[in-house]
Amino acid sequence: MPTSHTGATTIEAEVEPATDPVALRRSVAAGAVGVFVHWFDWAAYAYLAGTVATVFFPAEDSTTGLLAVFGVFAVSFGIRPIGALVFGPLGDRIGRKRTLSLVIFTMSGATLAIGLLPGYASLGIAAPILLVVLRLVQGFAAGGEFGSAASFLAESAPRRRRGFGVGWLEVGSLLGFLAGSFVFLLLSTWLDEAQLTAWGWRIPFLIAAPLGVIGYVIRNKIEDTPEYRALEANDTVPRSPARELLRCHRRQLLQAAGLMAAMHVPFYAVLTYLVTYETDHLGHSADGAALLSTAISLLGLALVPLFGALSDRVGRKPVFVGATAALFVLATPAFLLMRTGTVGTWIAGLLLGVILAAILGTYAVWSAEVFPTRTRQSGLSLAYNVTAALFAGTVPYLMTVLISATGSTLVPGPYLMVFAAAGLIAALSLKETAGSSLLHAEDIAADAAPAVRA
Repeated sequence: MPTSHTGATTIEAEVEPATDPVALRRSVAAGAVGVFVHWFDWAAYAYLAGTVATVFFPAEDSTTGLLAVFGVFAVSFGIRPIGALVFGPLGDRIGRKRTLSLVIFTMSGATLAIGLLPGYASLGIAAPILLVVLRLVQGFAAGGEFGSAASFLAESAPRRRRGFGVGWLEVGSLLGFLAGSFVFLLLSTWLDEAQLTAWGWRIPFLIAAPLGVIGYVIRNKIEDTPEYRALEANDTVPRSPARELLRCHRRQLLQAAGLMAAMHVPFYAVLTYLVTYETDHLGHSADGAALLSTAISLLGLALVPLFGALSDRVGRKPVFVGATAALFVLATPAFLLMRTGTVGTWIAGLLLGVILAAILGTYAVWSAEVFPTRTRQSGLSLAYNVTAALFAGTVPYLMTVLISATGSTLVPGPYLMVFAAAGLIAALSLKETAGSSLLHAEDIAADAAPAVRA
């Protein structure tokens, strides 16, 4: 039986994930495959924006068509909080396994449909309308991906290696981003513009579909997590997890949102916007900028699990606070260094990449540990997707507007400092959770669970 500790918010429970290496690898694959598919699709759509504009929007005004494509891109971000409101509480009511399977099935189905969708020349105005609908479905499903996967990985990993285990979630993201970029590079190399417009653009979306099927099969074969099964065994599965979250765990929700905002902005600034910044403001070649972005992503692949493992040894707080403090101090000097030339840009870019890797290695596991199991998926889903909608997709637009308004190319530095400060404030308000039980008192005892009407 679990034993509670007076005054503690968590309890020590006899619930420990299986340590069988095959089972652990299967759990990691099940958790990471969905974010891989999502980021593969994201990168492919972003790089093929010009071609998609030609296929789905009238050719008379190419600028309007491109803006429309990016508008569709933004819409998929805007609907994510709605997906979070659906899939987050659903996962707390019916389990992580079922929502993981449902999310990847929905996301992959919409991606396949985009790959098969006729263009404007065939369907007329119906083509861009259907594209918007399918991107909305993708965004809706993506709203449930992070919360489901992060909850599952946190609850499936051994307690003392939880940071390392959850870190593979971001490895999946970075691999998906790199794979999407690589496929675009191959298409651009092997196909001419006419072939790319006629049929080549469909290939990444058609590739994503079987990847989704593989992910669905993997997720359908796994067991649900020990913590969620403990809720079922103790009859403490919540009836209204979203209401319970907003009524009883608003502080944890805001703290997790602070951690996630401090991740979203540098992620998009360093891995996506930096390419535009280099070409538009530093005069670097597009190939050179893309190469640096690839190098930063590869660096992240190596470092994210290591920073997760480091947080298992020394704690979440030292790693995350150290990373956000470094970002606060070094963000503006890094953009000053970029002005000195290509070498300076690479040094600054790789330095920001190391800081980003430390944030990526700790934010997800720390956020998962602050919520009770009853509302974990709801809390993670809402905090992640609301901050993504507000701060992630707006990075390129706001950077462009602010640089234009101020005339200063140093704007990204202070902007990053603002979100580093937000992350620092959130981190300093949190207790250390490394090695703690994911089951809180309310998860085990029915009489300790908050009373929330259905």
